[in-house]
Amino acid sequence: MTLRARKTQEVTTYQPQYGAARIFFLLTVIVLICVLCFIHIVEFQKKENLTIIPPRVVPKKHHDVCTVQPLSPKEDLEEKLLLESIAWPETPPLPTPLSMNETSYPAKSTFTILPQTGGGQWHVGDKLKVLIKMCDFQGHSKKSGGDVLFARLHNPTLGAGVAGKVEDHLNGSYSAVFSLLWEGSAWVEVTLVHPSEAVTVLRRLNSEQPDRVIFQSLFYSGSISETTICNVFLRSTEQPLCNYTDLHTGEPWFCFKPKNLNCDTRINHSKREVKQNLKANEEKLFQLGVNMKVSIPASGPASVTVLPRPKGQAVVNSSNMESGLSGYYYKDEWQTLSGTKVQQFNTPSAVTQCLKGKVVHLYGDSTIRQWFEYFNGALPDLKEFDLHSHKQNGPFMAMDIPNNILMTFRCHGPPFRCHPVPISELRYIANELDNVIGGTNTVVIFGIWAHFGSYPMEVYIRRLQTIRRAVIRLLNRSPGTVVIIRTANPKALTLFESLANSDWYSLQNDKVLRAIFKGLNVHLVDAWEMVLAHHLPHNLHPQPPIIKNMINVLLSYICPIKSD
Repeated sequence: MTLRARKTQEVTTYQPQYGAARIFFLLTVIVLICVLCFIHIVEFQKKENLTIIPPRVVPKKHHDVCTVQPLSPKEDLEEKLLLESIAWPETPPLPTPLSMNETSYPAKSTFTILPQTGGGQWHVGDKLKVLIKMCDFQGHSKKSGGDVLFARLHNPTLGAGVAGKVEDHLNGSYSAVFSLLWEGSAWVEVTLVHPSEAVTVLRRLNSEQPDRVIFQSLFYSGSISETTICNVFLRSTEQPLCNYTDLHTGEPWFCFKPKNLNCDTRINHSKREVKQNLKANEEKLFQLGVNMKVSIPASGPASVTVLPRPKGQAVVNSSNMESGLSGYYYKDEWQTLSGTKVQQFNTPSAVTQCLKGKVVHLYGDSTIRQWFEYFNGALPDLKEFDLHSHKQNGPFMAMDIPNNILMTFRCHGPPFRCHPVPISELRYIANELDNVIGGTNTVVIFGIWAHFGSYPMEVYIRRLQTIRRAVIRLLNRSPGTVVIIRTANPKALTLFESLANSDWYSLQNDKVLRAIFKGLNVHLVDAWEMVLAHHLPHNLHPQPPIIKNMINVLLSYICPIKSD
């Protein structure tokens, strides 16, 4: 045996002996650490009564089981800035027992049209300012802000209307600013949506009782079936949980585990009930016709006469308007103030010609489903393919084979207030977007807001951030894809509707939606302004004339007028 061979033999016979000892020592240490960690976790679970699901638990005082993936530093900062940007003025604490005497009362409040600067006449392109003074049931001036007010300028004869921008002066007075965009009469309308005291209640509900909209799932295996409660937040109990957090998006969802079935036997999802959870007399803060969605009277003239634009004055546009509007109605047709010009697609053939060769995917809630239903009813050659889906939940698919048009609709993932829907059909928008090939003949449309009113704003922000990341990925791989987003809109309110999805909640969500997608190559259909500016009553599902205008805006994005 050579010297080289002997040295090699020595090394190979010695090394395993040293390695085995070291490995045995390391394994012993690891086992001890694991045992200590296990004991610590068990003790913590006994103490806190929580299901521990990494990576981050967000305990709340009244809803202490919620596990979400951590935000990136950039998104965490964005969340903080968004919350600051929509911060609502402080509203007064409610006395016990609750008395209505000192709460905002529209019948004794007033608005006043302020005179034109210099006492001159009103012209197209001018700003009209209105001062609003809020009073309580006793007729006393309010001293604090926080009321939810909507303002509109309109002319029924001309079919004209535009939303106003309301500013809270935090002392019981408010200003509304309007842009004068047509000649003739312009009537001011100011509406109290909620008194500030009602906002106090709405805030408390979202902070302390975000689980008041109750969901459930059916679990089934063989001859055994059980139903348990599900939600983003679940109150801590002794009952173990099933964690259905989406592995790709990180969106949290939990159900209480059935007593006799495994978590993987869950077969559907549905809304169960909505709990009011109000304290004594608080329902009086949500009285339709008394202090909810009620017009405020004028203290003087309620209208002005608008003269033609002075010669040489520049045409107003949204970039230099104090009100920052996207558009207005004139002759019952929506006109944009900047960007894509709205065309009128008044015949089925015009709509078909625009959509010819297109794949159109719609995702979201029932306000997006309404658009699918519009197309399905308006285009005689677009035939729905029967997927045997529930008429409210979907999914739906329609085809116009001669014109090569494919249109689909799918509801967004939980929280989704719906009739029982199979788990396989309940998908997150971000995941669906990642499966879209995209391209110049692909149109992606989504709207998601109406089912998030009962949750803290952080839940909605997180959902939009996951969708935005998917939109960015889609536009990066297929830059020609047309992406269109439908905003929130005001709706008819009852006590039940206010607690589940008040206009105040929707207003906040709408601001966040616009901010999160600002700067991306996406288009907005401004449903908020289009409903607020129209003379028809507010409705979760806007009436046909408004929908027709929305579709015209939508199609104008898909088939813009080509510049010469």
